[in-house]
Amino acid sequence: MTLKQQRSSGLTFAAVRTRKHTSALLLAGSLMALAGCSDSGSDADASPSMTGPTQTAGSSSPSSTADAEDSAVIAAYIRSWDAKTEAYQKASSADTDVKKYTTFKALTDIERNLSAMKKAGQVTTGKPVIHPKVVKVTNAEIPKATVADCVDTTNWTLIDKATKKKVPLPSERLIKYVSTATLEKWGTKWMVTELTAQDQAC
Repeated sequence: MTLKQQRSSGLTFAAVRTRKHTSALLLAGSLMALAGCSDSGSDADASPSMTGPTQTAGSSSPSSTADAEDSAVIAAYIRSWDAKTEAYQKASSADTDVKKYTTFKALTDIERNLSAMKKAGQVTTGKPVIHPKVVKVTNAEIPKATVADCVDTTNWTLIDKATKKKVPLPSERLIKYVSTATLEKWGTKWMVTELTAQDQAC
């Protein structure tokens, strides 16, 4: 499938914008965000070393099939974050799994951010912490899922690649913000198709 062209989300790294929605998405102009806020979710670290989803709602008996699907959705979501975090550490998606787990608008936004970061000579250090939870899985010709998350960027820092100094950020930015993600199932594989940071703390 080809990458669909979507309207710009306004999340660029190069220019430090002051409007809250943009600054909510991390650092100096913003890093793309994913998934919506979940207070009751478990603490899933979005580092590349993270291996599994921490929570999906549901028990493990009659709804075992639904539970397995929820787990697959969360696993794909986390891997997308892992790949994105790795890409932002070098301002490039090359030799990462970004395109393996992310597509359509979500991928367009990530690549736009990476291009702006590279041009500005910026990269990230540290890792975000995420708390994902499946909100809904819809069975259709192309199954879709919605994931809610609370993204904590406390230890995810934008720096100047040459000087290693932190890039100044808007003081009103949200350090922990609500984010939502939409995923689609292609065959047996879930793909993140859209990531939306909300102008809401969590």
